[in-house]
Amino acid sequence: MGQLEGKSAVILGAASTGNMGQVIARLFASEGAKVMVAGRKEEPLAAIADDIGGAYALCDITDHAQVHALADKAKAEFGRVDAAINCTGWGLLSNLLETSQADLDAITDLQFKGVHHFLQAFVKVMSEQAPTGGSIISLSSATTKALINNHAAYIGTKRAGEAMIECVANDFGHLGIRANSVSPAFTQSPMTEGAFQTPGLVDAFLPRYPLGRLNTSEDVANACLWLSGDHAFVTGQNIQPNGGVIMRGNPQAKDIEAAVGAAMAAAAQEG
Repeated sequence: MGQLEGKSAVILGAASTGNMGQVIARLFASEGAKVMVAGRKEEPLAAIADDIGGAYALCDITDHAQVHALADKAKAEFGRVDAAINCTGWGLLSNLLETSQADLDAITDLQFKGVHHFLQAFVKVMSEQAPTGGSIISLSSATTKALINNHAAYIGTKRAGEAMIECVANDFGHLGIRANSVSPAFTQSPMTEGAFQTPGLVDAFLPRYPLGRLNTSEDVANACLWLSGDHAFVTGQNIQPNGGVIMRGNPQAKDIEAAVGAAMAAAAQEG
């Protein structure tokens, strides 16, 4: 029997082929959960829903009404929602002095207001399931603990999401609702494919991981699986399935520039 047999889950941010949300969805389905994937692009959502025998819904997390409609649809489809996972995010890389008002508004809508919409909608649904509640997870980032340059707006809004998770855990635990954040680090995925092709970039990050490798989407999915099961007596926490990078810290811009420069120089000599 799978770890999530008889449970249902909603995964928002699963509308890109092979992204972290889809990896989580596939794992949850393989462990017996009924899964609804959601996001802004219908074609990839329909494809993975068909593949895993689940359901899908269109939803933009920045739209309050759409997020609440997603929660209501999942409740109507499955009868209850045992796990709700927010995988949305935007890795805005921008110097503080150069960040535009448009970018600031966009990342605030996505990673602050959007997270608030998500928590509000699924706390409402799970409150009706008391005392068994459910598990709410929002993906954050190792950068909130291991700072990296030119990420102020990103880190600031991700930290705000962590704070809101703690408030949900504190305010609604008596209803059986568990709320936690999960923090990946530099992870190979469709979102970071271009970065991984940059010579020397991985070399700058790898020594910062005590466990000797970068984390994967599967590492993150397994953390979410544990938090969504019956054995995680955990709430209000920021789980770090990232190989210990927060102990050593991320490389800074000068470290990355040096590693990339060295790799490019070596490639030029070989050429």
